[in-house]
Amino acid sequence: MKAKVIVVTSGKGGVGKTTSTANIGAALAHQGEKVAVIDVDVGLRNLDVVMGLESRVVFDLVDVLEGKCRLEQAMIKDKRVDGLFMLPASQTKDKDALKEDDLRRVVDELINERGFDRVLLDSPAGIEAGFRTAAAPAEGALVVVNPEVSSVRDADRIIGLLEARQIGEIKLIVTRVRPKMVASGNMLSEADILDILGIKPIGIIPEDEAILESTNMGEPAALGSSRAGQAYVDTARRMRGEDLPFPKLTEERSGFIAKVMRMFGGA
Repeated sequence: MKAKVIVVTSGKGGVGKTTSTANIGAALAHQGEKVAVIDVDVGLRNLDVVMGLESRVVFDLVDVLEGKCRLEQAMIKDKRVDGLFMLPASQTKDKDALKEDDLRRVVDELINERGFDRVLLDSPAGIEAGFRTAAAPAEGALVVVNPEVSSVRDADRIIGLLEARQIGEIKLIVTRVRPKMVASGNMLSEADILDILGIKPIGIIPEDEAILESTNMGEPAALGSSRAGQAYVDTARRMRGEDLPFPKLTEERSGFIAKVMRMFGGA
């Protein structure tokens, strides 16, 4: 994935978008990139908690834009991984405090003046103003989706909006995959999702209790040895151009899968 500025988004909440942002950012940095992850979900702010950096937050993105601090004062360097930095969102402002042009200026400074290889923008879920702001500076997008009907349908809408904004590289991260359910035909596989959305996944993350544990502990799973953590590492490697195979999750088209495909106009 050649894009340097990537929005991480989803059609619905609770699919693992912020967890994916944290883990992919950590994995890319561990592989040698200088990475900034920016929480664009103004009013909520969860990325700092998922990364275990909440106690170090002094200033935030809106403080930078309002001139209360310099950009480097608001950015938090992750001490566990060289090259990983996090810029938190404001918890006290509403989404109107962040404008598209303001975010473009911050991202431009990070890429063109401060030498970052990659900027990941953790977008609010949904298609409201916060999503449009987060997508404004993006050259590429990672759409996080669960292998369930409502999530895939919402992702289809998001992909259409990203394409309308002429974002060139759009890839899928499929999270919470249960191989046994895929194998029995009771959960959508990556092939089914590709048939529906027309976009090939760049990452397939299995359901794994280690993700919940790592999120609660503020330790990105990509820095550990769990199955899900390794899947995020592999995702980052694919983003950097490596051709890695996905685990084989064979399935038969059960009545459930066939029904879903008909709903989306597939075979």
